[in-house]
Amino acid sequence: MTLSDRIPNALTIAGSDPSGGAGIQADLKTFSALGAYATSVITALTAQNTRGVSGVHPVPADFIAAQLATLLDDVRIDAAKIGMVASLEVAEVIRDTLVQRRPRWVVLDPVMVAKSGDILVDDAGIRAVREVLVPQADLITPNLPEAAVLLDLPAPIDRTGMLAMAPALRELGAGATLLKGGHLRGEECPDLLVTDEAATWIEGARVDTTNLHGTGCTLSSAITAHLARGDTLQEAVASAKRWLGEALAASRRLEVGHGHGPVHHFHAWW
Repeated sequence: MTLSDRIPNALTIAGSDPSGGAGIQADLKTFSALGAYATSVITALTAQNTRGVSGVHPVPADFIAAQLATLLDDVRIDAAKIGMVASLEVAEVIRDTLVQRRPRWVVLDPVMVAKSGDILVDDAGIRAVREVLVPQADLITPNLPEAAVLLDLPAPIDRTGMLAMAPALRELGAGATLLKGGHLRGEECPDLLVTDEAATWIEGARVDTTNLHGTGCTLSSAITAHLARGDTLQEAVASAKRWLGEALAASRRLEVGHGHGPVHHFHAWW
């Protein structure tokens, strides 16, 4: 098998969502839909549905370490995505693993606020993500509320505010930042990709749907899948955003729950 024929392996390190629209479940679907073999390490169990989160049960840090070590002893990982991390101890376990056995790409989606508005981590968890995991990431993908939590600042309300927030996010130490503008008002849904070289707007039209559950998880895992397949960072972000727009548009074909429903991860297939 040549390198070009090789199917890449992608890893998600995240929490579980029983409703299937976010977290581990969304990541596995996204990797699979975009041509990457999906592996996973679970950091937390949640009790949630499309209407909200009623409970979070963290997986002990030593068992997360065991999951990571056992997987990496056997499977080549080309790109990894980190989602929900609820404690300093877990963040340190993940960091220590990445220092020793780092894949080519690490994408961090700082999952802190659910679509319903529920806060998923405490202050210690926020500090752990900011101080331990962000510096390990090649790309972080906060939405506006998550960026505000990371920096302890008000969330931007327009493009000017997003541009003004970008330098502070970059100072947290990640290789690049994708600040997602989905919470802005208006017909457009712009994201801001900031690297050492430039700040670039990744444009997109807003899709008229309430099926927004797991969009952040899905976008970050789509980027991870494209990176695992060999795309550049800019190519991966642009392709993932287009694909998510299609998944949002196709979500009307699903009937899942009575709140914020999921996107249609397999819209190209069924």
